[in-house]
Amino acid sequence: MNNILKQIALLERIDFLISQRATGTSIQLSKKLGISKTTLYRMITTMKELDAPITYNPMIQSFVYEKPCRFTFGFYEN
Repeated sequence: MNNILKQIALLERIDFLISQRATGTSIQLSKKLGISKTTLYRMITTMKELDAPITYNPMIQSFVYEKPCRFTFGFYEN
């Protein structure tokens, strides 16, 4: 799988975990994904640049979306 597809798959996985409120802390999430904490924050920054309303909720120890949204990527029939 080429690098772009790996990045998209990673974004999709992060999006799923955020939408489930199941990321855990940044350290837990980076371990769950098999990436460094730096890479995780780079991905979250990219998501925010794409207008994802991501915040961290310390009460539930998870990244969350402040309002409903979903990451989608691909080609769809009209």
